Amino acid sequence: MKRAAILPALACLLAVTAAAPAVSHAPTRAAAGAATAAVAQRDRRPATLLDAVPHRGVLRVCTTGDYRPFSYRDPATGGYRGVDIDMARDLAKSLDATPRYVPTTWSALVGDLTAGRCDIGMGGVSITLARARSVYFSEPTRTDGKTPIVRCADQAKYQSLEQIDRPGTRVVVNPGGTNEQFARAHIKRATLTVHPDNTTIFDEIIAGRADVMMTDASETRYQAKVHPELCAVHPDRPFTFSEKAYALPRGDDPFKAYVDQWVHLATHDGTYRKYEDVWMN
Repeated sequence: MKRAAILPALACLLAVTAAAPAVSHAPTRAAAGAATAAVAQRDRRPATLLDAVPHRGVLRVCTTGDYRPFSYRDPATGGYRGVDIDMARDLAKSLDATPRYVPTTWSALVGDLTAGRCDIGMGGVSITLARARSVYFSEPTRTDGKTPIVRCADQAKYQSLEQIDRPGTRVVVNPGGTNEQFARAHIKRATLTVHPDNTTIFDEIIAGRADVMMTDASETRYQAKVHPELCAVHPDRPFTFSEKAYALPRGDDPFKAYVDQWVHLATHDGTYRKYEDVWMN
């Protein structure tokens, strides 16, 4: 009896199993295939800008466009000119690419570079330890340092920081970069005004609305050249020492090595000096 009862039950179980729909593994296999394809695509992506820039044919250059003689954006045409604009063109050409200029500000430059919005920061960028915590710097292109620019009639009055930092002196500075950092560190008694536009800031001194600006000696030389009313104060003996270089993504060692070698050649074969002389002489 027991055997007779078991056989019908087993037959029912087999019938139910046969009638049940088969479990499909297609979605799981499709997802696995997509993941594999994504990994393969990632692996094919160039691991360094030294490969990525030639592959895409474009070198993305973050630049402020407000710092002659290094980088200036013409508001009428939107085009860029300057020593480092010429250098950017040469660097791009050496990588079989063309430059694309990405507008930035002094306060946003490092963040734009680390966020991947550009491949390199160019345009009179000073090396600082604070910036070096976030980005690499190339081999320097030149030395520089902070020094005053004033109306020529007042040149003898503002030779030292002690003479500048006095009540009644009106110091003007552009925002977000090393000029503002230097001014805030040293100006305690004089009046300090932040002027938002570095392309018109020197007009404030000419018009008599400010007395002094302290900026890089290279900029004071250039501005004194184009504004005869203004004089650079001891640009050969600035208050500070600094170097200018190009900002690069931290961690991309092959790209940094390439840019270092390119800068070394350009600063020793007369290329950089040729571009600088166009603006300074």
